[in-house]
Amino acid sequence: MDLFHAYEHLTLIARILWGPQAESPKAWRNLLEAGDIKRLVARVGKDLPNSPKAKKSLCKELGYFENNASCMRYAEYREKDFFVGSGVVEADCRTVIAERLKQSGMRWSVRGANAIIALRCCIMSGRFEDFWASRTH
Repeated sequence: MDLFHAYEHLTLIARILWGPQAESPKAWRNLLEAGDIKRLVARVGKDLPNSPKAKKSLCKELGYFENNASCMRYAEYREKDFFVGSGVVEADCRTVIAERLKQSGMRWSVRGANAIIALRCCIMSGRFEDFWASRTH
């Protein structure tokens, strides 16, 4: 789960609770960055809004965190020098895949696109020889 996307969900929660200009408190962001989703949900969920519509929206947002908690171990990811945002992956998708598959006039079947993607990934990762070695059996 992208950390910055999770920040957006925290901002939505703050706005549900306190209005359209609200920002998420630093304490919430700290819990998120620590990967302590259980405490985050408990802290945020203790103040439910009065409106049924707002309450439903808040529960939906809290569900996002509860359902994705196992993927939100951001402190652990950073310790291992993993990316916590999706920007790098999205840029690589544009470079590795879209640059090859979306040229003018190209049309692909799913099977053909998957084959080209596999080859392109092998080339870009320096594992082209490994790819061909696995195909000689």
